[in-house]
Amino acid sequence: MIRINYFLLVLFFAMGSVFAQNKNAQDEFWKQLQAHCGKAYSGKLNTEPAPKDFADKKLSMYVMSCSDSEIKIPFYVGDDHSRTWVFTKTKVGIQLKHDHRLKDGSEDKITQYGGTTTNTGASQIQFFPADQETTDLIPAASANVWWVTVDGNQYTYNLRKANSPNHFQVSFDLSKEIPVPERPWGH
Repeated sequence: MIRINYFLLVLFFAMGSVFAQNKNAQDEFWKQLQAHCGKAYSGKLNTEPAPKDFADKKLSMYVMSCSDSEIKIPFYVGDDHSRTWVFTKTKVGIQLKHDHRLKDGSEDKITQYGGTTTNTGASQIQFFPADQETTDLIPAASANVWWVTVDGNQYTYNLRKANSPNHFQVSFDLSKEIPVPERPWGH
């Protein structure tokens, strides 16, 4: 009986240690994003065939603003400055939303879609399955999953759509800064 209780006690503390390490994974991921605040980077599309909106366009990202609860990263596709990835810390995890704007700064009719992490993820990768708001806005995107990786040298943004063999990925070289682009539309 004492052995079993001792075993359970050791298991409880070990699980607590693993949970604490995993809980810190989102904080570490956040810190890695924040480390690039105010910096811009060139990107490349890693998707074949390239979506027509992206083919032969200069891609860049700019870690425009960072706080303890929100990080905004505009994603530029050629002269199109409509897209901003918005990461927000919530009580349940990190949320990723796609803020799409028109040239006049007003919201696009398809905007604020995305999802929130459903687990702690890892310090270099976080997954964002589509949330209910996304499902209501874009029913076909109800099973979408976005994920972002960030490490010392590379940031990747990924999208996998359900029932599609295609995987969208754009990567950015974090070792080479580029000049900061103009602010995105609506910001």
